[in-house]
Parts: sequence; C-alpha cells; structure tokens
Amino acid sequence: MTAPSGFEAVIGLEVHAQLRTASKAFCGCSTRFGDEPNTNVCPVCLGLPGALPVLNRGVVESAVRMGLAVGSSIAPTSIFARKNYFYPDLPKGYQISQYDEPICRGGTVEIDLDGGARRQVRLTRIHMEEDAGKSIHDAGDGTLVDVNRSGVPLIEIVSEPDVRSPREAALYVQKIRQIVTYLGICDGNMEEGSLRCDANVSVRPAGTAALGTKTEVKNMNSFRNVERAIEFELNRQIALLRSGGTVLQETLLWDAESNTAHPMRSKEEADDYRYFPEPDLVPVTAAEAWVAQLRSELPEHPTLRRDRFEKTYGLPRYDADVLTAERGTADYFESVVRELGALGADSAKAASNWVMTDVLRVVGERRIDIAEFSVPPSSLAGMIRLIGNGTISGKIAKEVFSAMLETGERPERIIDERGLLQLSDETAIGKVVDDVIARNPGPLATYRSGNAQLLGFFVGEVMKQTKGKANPQVVNALLKQRLT
Repeated sequence: MTAPSGFEAVIGLEVHAQLRTASKAFCGCSTRFGDEPNTNVCPVCLGLPGALPVLNRGVVESAVRMGLAVGSSIAPTSIFARKNYFYPDLPKGYQISQYDEPICRGGTVEIDLDGGARRQVRLTRIHMEEDAGKSIHDAGDGTLVDVNRSGVPLIEIVSEPDVRSPREAALYVQKIRQIVTYLGICDGNMEEGSLRCDANVSVRPAGTAALGTKTEVKNMNSFRNVERAIEFELNRQIALLRSGGTVLQETLLWDAESNTAHPMRSKEEADDYRYFPEPDLVPVTAAEAWVAQLRSELPEHPTLRRDRFEKTYGLPRYDADVLTAERGTADYFESVVRELGALGADSAKAASNWVMTDVLRVVGERRIDIAEFSVPPSSLAGMIRLIGNGTISGKIAKEVFSAMLETGERPERIIDERGLLQLSDETAIGKVVDDVIARNPGPLATYRSGNAQLLGFFVGEVMKQTKGKANPQVVNALLKQRLT
C-alpha cells in the first residue's frame, strides 16, 4: 500500500533489539526469558537507593558490531544519559540510555523492494540502553509488574524518515532482524519482545518538502502488524486532513485484534525526558584497535552472501533469498556444497532443492533451529551424490532421507540394509516394460493414435512394479522405443 493520491507517506522507524548477553546491562542478573516473575532481580535493577550500575562489556561489543555491519561511524567516546519519566514498571523513575553522544552514528540499511529495486534507508544513530520491566494489565482488576526484564540490555536503531510505505517498513524491520541474527547479538523473536518496533508516521502533500505532524505507533509484534498498523495510521491521518481536521502529535497503541490504533498519551519531546549525563557511569571508550578487531570478526553481510550465492553457485534469486534468510540455513547449505566437492550449478541447485524443501520443512514442522537438525550436511551430500551417479532414484531418495531422519545412519548403509539400489539393467527393466505394455492394450492403442501424454501412465506403471527402483532415464528410453 502507498499513500492515496495527493499525499506522500513519511515514516521513520525505531527498532529495539534485545541483546543476547547472559546478564543484564548494569548488573549480574540473568536475562533468561520465561522465568518466574521478579526472580531475576537485584538492588541495581530494582533501583534501590545506593545501588550502583556496572556496565556489561558485551553490551558495548554488540552495539559496535551492529554499527560496523551497517556502516555507522563508531564514536571513540560515548556517554550514557538518564532519561527521566514515570511508569509503574520503571523502578528507578528513569532509564539509563544514550542521547546526544551515542555509540554509533549514521549508516544505512538496504532493502529489496518488490519488483527488484533497492532502497537505502539512512540511520540516524544506534545507541545502548536498558529495558524497563513489564506491566501486566489483564490480571483481574489491577495491574501486576514483573521486573525481570528491567535492566535487560537493548540497542535502539533509529532511522531517518526515509521509508515511504507500510510494505517498505515491514521489509526494513525484516532486514534489521536478519542482520542482528546473523551477527548473533539478538534472537530476533518478535513474539517474545526480543525485537520491537515503533513507527513515527506522518503524511504531507505529494511534492512538498515540509514534514507533517507525526504520531508514534507502538506495540507491533510481527512484520504483518508493522505493515497493518502503519497502513491504518496513514489512512487515519489522510482522512482527518481531508475533512479539515488536524493531526495531533501523540503516541498510539496498536491493537492487532481490532486492527486499530488507540491514543495512549501525548507525544513527548526530548525536553520532556530531561536528559542529563548519567553520573554513576564513566564515558565509554571504544579503542580503535578493538573496533578494528571486531570489524575483522564480522560474518559476511546477508545481502552480500545472497548476491554471492547467485553468482558463485548459479542459483536463482528466489533460492538465494530463501537460503540466506537465516545464517544457520546458509551455513548448512554451503557445508552440503563443500561436501559435494563441486561448485557446478547442477550440484548446487540439487543441494538448494533439498535444503529448501525437505530440510526446511522438517525444521519448520519440528520447530527447531537448523543447528538441531539431525541429518548432517555430509549425509545429505552423500545422498545427493548417490542420486547423481544413478545409485538411487529421486523417489527412493525420499525414503532414504526419511530413514536418515529416524536413524541418523549414513545413506550408503540405509540403501544396503534395505535393498534400495536403483535398477539400471536394461534387460531386467525391459522385461517389466514388455509386461506393462502387454497388460494395457487400451492405453497402448490410445498412445499410438497420437496421445503422447500417456507415456507418463506407462512410466508410472513400470515404477510401481519395480517399487520405484528402476532408473527413470532407462525406463523412458525403453518405453519410447517399444511403444512406437
């Protein structure tokens, strides 16, 4: 969806990524999700008087890695600030964040638009901060507070208002998720709140440069909800302006069940938060040598890897997109190709087909990470090699694959133990072909009268009698010869 005729959408996004550190940003409490409420707490994250924060080095490292991955400039010195506001799940009454001196400035995130075009979304900054706790409003008449999440480390990735449609916004958040999971700094689970997105939305007359009044939409916990929420808000603002109304600067809460957004509070400005330097934390220094080391350790960027899969392996764009969507999937695929020992398009495409269809199907059905997938790349490669050299047929390979999942055994042993070798002997297959033709005089006459499509029927009958073991190429050649 794009803005209706006469208006242009202007969208900026703030993405919060929860970092995969074992302990919180400023204390040693666990960041583990799902524990009993208010069990992972201490005087620091409870905000008790006299408790002093100590910065977790892993938080800084994760922020720098993200900045390097998107081309940000890394500040040699950055400063934490207190962001003051009241909320029941914020025990201290302020949040430790960064404001005018963040760890990362600038950078870009490239998204692939529908139709093949690409858009560069500029970043304003990436900064470190701690999370607040969690208010639970649907527990009877009152509100409960769980402080386990208080102090969990976040990075906030703030974009310039470069996004022009709800679809672009969803693609942007998907790309952010892909980058942070490739880096291993965030698990990207939007349902659990590990990745959260707020959208600053405004509209302006098409062709003008001045920005309209913006609203902030919060509580979008899926890519689909990002798209739906922004589309709703754009339509609301445009309808309001066309009726002679005024857009108010406010924060809206997205309700996925009703597919509407409701006002939450008036939109705050920076002055409302009374930012000032955090007196209990020293400035953060990122030494040049340390930053260079982190740069050298970065994994291949997912976009570059996707492009390399197309060029090196001769894969279609669709295959390359699917295979590089998750780092684990791309690693598994490349391990299979290395085991095959060839970079030719045929072997790479065969590996791609098996990974995209059978491997990812099992991973999805079992709801596991591909690192937990029971068939190692060497076994899958071995099976693909056996298909290629005619030892087994593609149909038998499905049976072999299922057996590898169940037993964990190598394909060669499964084929030997179960007698699954492909039948390629022309004399033996010829006898079956003759028998099938003799048993089906009606289809034979129809075929010879010009209905060549019936060849598939005869092939199927031969494969049925040989229990899928006959070499399909030999079967096709013999049938074409004898049917005519």
